[in-house]
Amino acid sequence: MLKRHPVASSVVLLSGALALFFWTRPAPVTASAPAPAPVATYGRCPPSADGIGKTFMGREISHVMGHPGIGWLERTEREKEEAPSKAIALLGLAPDAVLADIGAGSGYYSFRIARLLPEGKVVAVDIQPEMLAFLKAEAAKLGVKNVQPHLGAVDDVRLAPSSLDAALMVDAYHEFDHPAEMLASLRAALRPKGRIYLLEFRAEDENVPIKPHHKMTEAQARKEFEACGFRFVTNKPDLPWQHLLIFEKP
Repeated sequence: MLKRHPVASSVVLLSGALALFFWTRPAPVTASAPAPAPVATYGRCPPSADGIGKTFMGREISHVMGHPGIGWLERTEREKEEAPSKAIALLGLAPDAVLADIGAGSGYYSFRIARLLPEGKVVAVDIQPEMLAFLKAEAAKLGVKNVQPHLGAVDDVRLAPSSLDAALMVDAYHEFDHPAEMLASLRAALRPKGRIYLLEFRAEDENVPIKPHHKMTEAQARKEFEACGFRFVTNKPDLPWQHLLIFEKP
């Protein structure tokens, strides 16, 4: 056939070559959001008096303050010492925002924020059923309808993808024994440009009367959150004892 019909043969050969080219070349790469940088693995260290012997990016994770600490969370001096009313005002939440209070504890922040969200709600997430039972009783007593107690896990907030406008963590993140997994689950639960508000006692300030393992520096918090795919926005240095660090989902 090739000798008797040279033109037809050339067309066949050219068509075959073109088909082979398009079949074997790599598929085009579509643009997408860059993946977070790989997170450093956890480490081990001799447990300190206030730590669990597990480290994350050089920081020993602290013991959890359990439900017997409700009295500390609800102490009358808290407004004077920490200025939570000022911290809540600095959040600047929209009235229809959906916010998750991660490690909500007794709901000290949850109930105060809920008043500012007449069209939104606070999802009060905790891993201790005793804390959630306290929350439910308080909500009934106060007649609050837009605080939703929610049982999370040590490695997952167990919230639907893209269901949150914001998340708040008040003096809780340093106790998470699976911080990378928790931040990954929060990243999935937040909508694009959703924010995390991180309140932690300032480790840079030795005058803050809190045990060292229950404090964090801005540098350490930024290192961990940025490694888990969040963008640092700002630190509002207006509180007596705490950092108010703001991070955003890209």
